[in-house]
Amino acid sequence: MHEVPIGLLVALAVLALLVAALLSAGEAAILRVSRGQIAELAAARHPAASRIEALCEDRARVASSAGTLRLLCEMVAAVCITLAIAASTLTWSLELVIAVVACAFLTIVLARLSPRSVGQRRAVPVLKATSRLLSGVRRVVGPLLRITEPAGNLDERELREMVERDGRESIDDDEREMLRSVLGLGETLTREVMVPRTDMVTTGEQTPLRKVLSLLLRSGFSRVPVIGEQVDDLRGVIYLKDLVRRMEEDPASVDAPAVSVVRPAVFVPESKPVDELLRELQAGASHIAMVVDEYGGIAGLVTIEDALEEIVGELTDEHDPSAPTVEDLGGGTFLVPARLGRDELGELFGIEVEDDEVDTAGGLLAKALGKVPIPGSAGEIHGLRLVAQGTEGRRKRVARVLVSRVPDDQPDDEAAADPAPVNHTEERP
Repeated sequence: MHEVPIGLLVALAVLALLVAALLSAGEAAILRVSRGQIAELAAARHPAASRIEALCEDRARVASSAGTLRLLCEMVAAVCITLAIAASTLTWSLELVIAVVACAFLTIVLARLSPRSVGQRRAVPVLKATSRLLSGVRRVVGPLLRITEPAGNLDERELREMVERDGRESIDDDEREMLRSVLGLGETLTREVMVPRTDMVTTGEQTPLRKVLSLLLRSGFSRVPVIGEQVDDLRGVIYLKDLVRRMEEDPASVDAPAVSVVRPAVFVPESKPVDELLRELQAGASHIAMVVDEYGGIAGLVTIEDALEEIVGELTDEHDPSAPTVEDLGGGTFLVPARLGRDELGELFGIEVEDDEVDTAGGLLAKALGKVPIPGSAGEIHGLRLVAQGTEGRRKRVARVLVSRVPDDQPDDEAAADPAPVNHTEERP
């Protein structure tokens, strides 16, 4: 029987573990380093800057190549350790236990987890030290991966599993939630993020520009659809900046119709996935699109911010009031949140507000108006006078409502009359 060269086996195992550790640290660092850190390195004219920048242009391929060679090194180390232990005079069962424990500790803890942790915490220094090794690995192993990987990319299911598995170690909870949102964009449809037709603020095609400007300033929107006799008769979209430019260049145009300043509208089906919607809006440099249903009617509108909110969460304005409460202004007048329930609103005035169609103070005002309220809109319903006050959120919903009783000298049937037919066109000065 040949004598086992234990010294050579140990040396090979140590070398393999060292290379595996370097590759593990480099793999973690290449996935962790940011573009800003790379730019700082290039600005400092570090010798490895160009090499690191080239590696980061192909992060996925570099990480895959490093991971493949790391696994090979771990296998070599495990075999060498096992052969070295097998050459001892211990019983085979004890040799097996020692080999398993030693291989697990050396390959998993020393060669993988510890170096990976270092690579995540100190990505730039690690890349400075391993950039030459990673470049060589990419040149040698990269072509082999192209042969063995027909698709070349991870599918969505594998990416989700990677986020859940590796994210616990290297990704913050907020970042992991954002990654989940990105991966879920393809499953979210436009109809789920759009502003529905009933909540749209629009203006008529013959509305004078001065009134359109007033509408935009009061509502807080910078773009509104322009319609004909009804919402489905869409003429285009008017932009605040176009309107201001037109009125600045030609002061006499204040009475020109809104249709004279519109831009063509972009239309998207309500069944379009949000990831495709986002790409389409970006490619067309559009911020707003009209959503159409299966019958070709207008179902609502969607903005690029609606799509982005699916990734980063709700976008709020820094001036939005936080948690508005009921304020007693005296004289039987209250300033209440638009979301205040109709029952709570009735209790303030000692009356019972019965209405099965709406549930909130804002809903009562919308019903009284027959259209979406904007700041300054006023209406009377159920013996109460409601006036919209301020907006909140990116969609500029009415935040609070000023509520008081309708004067006793006003006929009850007029105060509680049914609202006019729904008309979402705003033409008030």
